Amino acid sequence: MTTSIEARIAEELGVRERQVKAAVELLDGGSTVPFIARYRKEATEMLDDAQLRTLEERLRYLRELEDRRSAILDSVREQGKLTEALEASIRAADTKARLEDIYLPFKPKRRTKAQIAREAGLEPLAEGLLADPSVEPAAAAAAFVDGDKGVADAAAALEGARAILAEKFSEDADLIGELRERMWGRGRLVAKVRDGQEEAGAKFADYFDFAEPFTALPSHRVLAMLRGEKEDALSLELEPEEPTEGPSSYEGIVAGRFGVADRGRPGDKWLQDTVRWAWRTRILVHLGIDLRLRLRTAAEDEAVRVFAANLRDLLLAAPAGTRATLGLDPGFRTGVKVAVVDATGKVVATDTIYPHVPANKWDQALEKLARLAKEHAVELVAIGNGTASRETDKLAAELLAKHPELKLTKVMVSEAGASVYSASAFASQELPDLDVSLRGAVSIARRLQDPLAELVKIDPKSIGVGQYQHDLAEVKLSRSLDAVVEDCVNGVGVDVNTASAPLLSRVSGISGGLAENIVAHRDANGPFRSRKALKDVARLGPKAYEQCAGFLRIRGGDDPLDSSSVHPEAYPVVRRMVKATGGEVAALIGDTGTLRSLRADDFVDETFGLPTVTDILRELEKPGRDPRPAFRTATFKEGVEKIGDLASGMVLEGVVTNVAAFGAFVDVGVHQDGLVHVSAMSKTFVKDPRDVVKPGDVVKVKVLDVDIPRKRISLTLRLDDEPGAEGQGGAPRRDRGERGDRGERSGRPPQQRQGGGGRRSEDGKRNERGERGGRDRSSAPAPANSAMADALRKAGLLGEGGGKRR
Repeated sequence: MTTSIEARIAEELGVRERQVKAAVELLDGGSTVPFIARYRKEATEMLDDAQLRTLEERLRYLRELEDRRSAILDSVREQGKLTEALEASIRAADTKARLEDIYLPFKPKRRTKAQIAREAGLEPLAEGLLADPSVEPAAAAAAFVDGDKGVADAAAALEGARAILAEKFSEDADLIGELRERMWGRGRLVAKVRDGQEEAGAKFADYFDFAEPFTALPSHRVLAMLRGEKEDALSLELEPEEPTEGPSSYEGIVAGRFGVADRGRPGDKWLQDTVRWAWRTRILVHLGIDLRLRLRTAAEDEAVRVFAANLRDLLLAAPAGTRATLGLDPGFRTGVKVAVVDATGKVVATDTIYPHVPANKWDQALEKLARLAKEHAVELVAIGNGTASRETDKLAAELLAKHPELKLTKVMVSEAGASVYSASAFASQELPDLDVSLRGAVSIARRLQDPLAELVKIDPKSIGVGQYQHDLAEVKLSRSLDAVVEDCVNGVGVDVNTASAPLLSRVSGISGGLAENIVAHRDANGPFRSRKALKDVARLGPKAYEQCAGFLRIRGGDDPLDSSSVHPEAYPVVRRMVKATGGEVAALIGDTGTLRSLRADDFVDETFGLPTVTDILRELEKPGRDPRPAFRTATFKEGVEKIGDLASGMVLEGVVTNVAAFGAFVDVGVHQDGLVHVSAMSKTFVKDPRDVVKPGDVVKVKVLDVDIPRKRISLTLRLDDEPGAEGQGGAPRRDRGERGDRGERSGRPPQQRQGGGGRRSEDGKRNERGERGGRDRSSAPAPANSAMADALRKAGLLGEGGGKRR
């Protein structure tokens, strides 16, 4: 009996099948994960957003598996080869890999040597030699010589028979599955530097002579080596196991599967040679492609997870709030772009100042900034962290010192992706009268006020918190990051009367077009006074209203509940609570004493169960509460402005900019992030660096080591560590390839670092690619033989020209 998709997912998640069925029904009906997690707890019996995201992903995979299964059954049936046993085997396949293994012998393919040999009538010879090794191969082959069929002699007949058996061996699904798992468990990835690439590929030096078991390889090393291969620096080989003397154990398994053994019979040697040939030219090539794909997929999955986790932390970073902010987009020759936004994010002033070389108009710049700050009651100064940021930070520090009456607070802000926003169609629509260069300063100011509201205007991949993001599968990465943005936006909630169209488009149930309609309706009719008024928006139907209403906030509207996360469908529950307390809705909201005196069970009915009623009571205590942390800033050490100013033993304050599998990068104000290796994060074992720090965290670190030529800074969170010491309490072991995980942070001048968000180059121009040297080269090192090369090309894992040794 075949297990249903719902039953399989339920088993994987460790929940009841009825919970999964309810969730699947809601998803198929157009409900989003945030909506189901927040407002359909009774239906799913409290499945949370993480479980629902996993469920959604597995549902997609298993449905694709079923579609492929149906296509394969149809194909084999059309060939007239579908037996009951084969159909049962196909229906029992529980992964795409297993399904493809079974289908391989029946998969339409170009004419192979084995097919040509069969057409020449050589299959009886192949099967006869396999069944009876006591027969002398050459003598048996003589009977199959036929010039008209292209079999010139006995040697040609045996060659054809060998091709038939090799194909037979390599298309045995059970055998291939067994060998694949054996090679995965025992094999290793071997990397060597390619001839003449020692200097050009120096950033991959850790892999010039490297080997590690597949199962021990962390994702960042796999991606580092794959990139090294793509950039022509490394040659990679997948070895089945440690090299040993004598025949491969894998050949023995193949031989045993088909009863091939050396018993002194005339055909034994020929059959053993056939097994060896099949293993080396077909099976090993096939397994190499499969395991290379498995390595890449596993590494991508982990890298996507890290990227998504970092993005979540960045989007949910503490907002400075509704405070007038002065944004500074630093630059040398092109000047520092200045934008002042009021408490609502509206642009009220812009300018350009030239305090740095070559103009050196320092005093004039200070005067302008002081005037703008006073005129617009500025409270915060947001400084972009690109080129000239430390020099501009010094300018802001002098501004604060000379004008204490302004009571300003300066904050260094990541400008990752600012230029993407500046040149976007939305920025042109939102800020049509501003020059592109000034829009970046506006974005920097606004992302300090509310990181989430501003960063949703940018493609998540351009925010620059990923690990090898440009090497990852586009669809997989985009799907994961979009889910993170959706969860964050709906988790915080959105003020419908101030939100931009990009922010509204991330709300459950609201598409890009519908978001534009909401903004247009708001502009034409004034602020929304109630959630009900949303129904007047063009194309906002009942389903969209159901999905979005609870996540949209209307502050100061006609109904105080509209500013909370209580869904309009549940307002009757609140009315019953108000009736029970004998007051008004407005009085009940925030009245902790009265609310805690109510029993949730008393308000449960057929529609709203205990989970929803409990949520309502909790929300009424603190309506519209923001789940993000309180705002705080880091203070960079005076006099430490470039990597050369650092010295071992210094204790500095910094901001975590990114977290990878091997540690965390920290900005200490010298234009080059330092690395806190995972081994230097705590005195106890740390499995996941994100258990200790997250992007945006303000931390104190000690400098362990500074390598100026290689632009490497080694830091520790353990402030009693001794610089240069080995072992516990000393400098952390440098993980192989740890800098390669951030190509934008390795081996390059700091002013040229290109995170996904585009750091600036010295001349002020931006590069958004985030890759060393721009476009990736497509070549890869030459495989061990032409069969491997052909197979890799067919699988899309090797370029056509690719990778001949120089």
